[in-house]
Amino acid sequence: MLRILQVLDGAGATKVVAWDGQGVARVVNGVSSTYDLAMQAIAAGQSLAGKIAALGQADEIDLKRATDEGRLALPVSHPDPAHFIVAGTGLTHLGSADGRDKMHKAAQSAEKPTDSMRMFLMGVEGGKPKPGEEGVQPEWFYKGDGSQLRPTGADLVSPAFALDGGEEPELAGIYIIGPDGTPFRLGFCLANEFSDHVTEKGNYLWLAHSKLRQAALGPELLVGDLPDHVEGTSRVRRGNEVIFEKPFLSGEANMSHTIANLEHHNFKYDLFRRPGDLHVHFFGTATLSFSEGIKTEPGDVFEISAAPFKLPLVNKLTVAAATSVAVRKL
Repeated sequence: MLRILQVLDGAGATKVVAWDGQGVARVVNGVSSTYDLAMQAIAAGQSLAGKIAALGQADEIDLKRATDEGRLALPVSHPDPAHFIVAGTGLTHLGSADGRDKMHKAAQSAEKPTDSMRMFLMGVEGGKPKPGEEGVQPEWFYKGDGSQLRPTGADLVSPAFALDGGEEPELAGIYIIGPDGTPFRLGFCLANEFSDHVTEKGNYLWLAHSKLRQAALGPELLVGDLPDHVEGTSRVRRGNEVIFEKPFLSGEANMSHTIANLEHHNFKYDLFRRPGDLHVHFFGTATLSFSEGIKTEPGDVFEISAAPFKLPLVNKLTVAAATSVAVRKL
């Protein structure tokens, strides 16, 4: 499967790299970024693979060395991060309601399902519509813009006011909006949809607050269709000790919604079909260390890996210094 990466050279310039996951990774000629490559492909009426073949490839890139030297950048970026919209859906995976339900049940009567369980069951019943039909809409949340995204090797910085900084190992779709408003899917990335689960647990209506955090994308943009079954591993390391390790599942065989249904309910809004914008859409997870009683600490390292992705996503948790914000009257 074709993988597209952005790798920094020794001078800090971005190189677009194409790789099949096994052989030699090489720089793509004639493009300055994945965004540039995608826009050229749309203009030429070509696929990403077809455009790469037309442009050709040159210098070989040692991805192991680039990893060791911290030169793996986000696989895609926008010249203006404000035009890179970061959002996602939750309660989309079979089993994903359990942890959320435990968090929210205390606030409601045990005699009736929580809103989280009701949303999950709606997805199970109507998240995979027949061809030509519209499926039920999922839970949706906003995480910010491209300035919130971190590559592998970078710190995930939790705000000083946060009550928790926990990992969410999952997959994300990457999209670009063409000149006529058509959404194009570039591919899929390994992702850590970093969130504040203690804030969310306090009241499910604080979900919006809990999601306004940074997030990380793995270095590979996997082009083409996602396998129906994706199995990975999520770890949390504290010093030399692994304090949490558990498999996670994704792909449509393990989801209550089709990816097409999630995409439809995101891009049905005109606001999200603005020409030239990029989008990352997190597809959800059913595996959280928080649900297993883990309380993360600054310095903990999140490690997420999954086939068919070849390179892991690794980020350290840090906490920002406290700031004071005052609104001034003009």
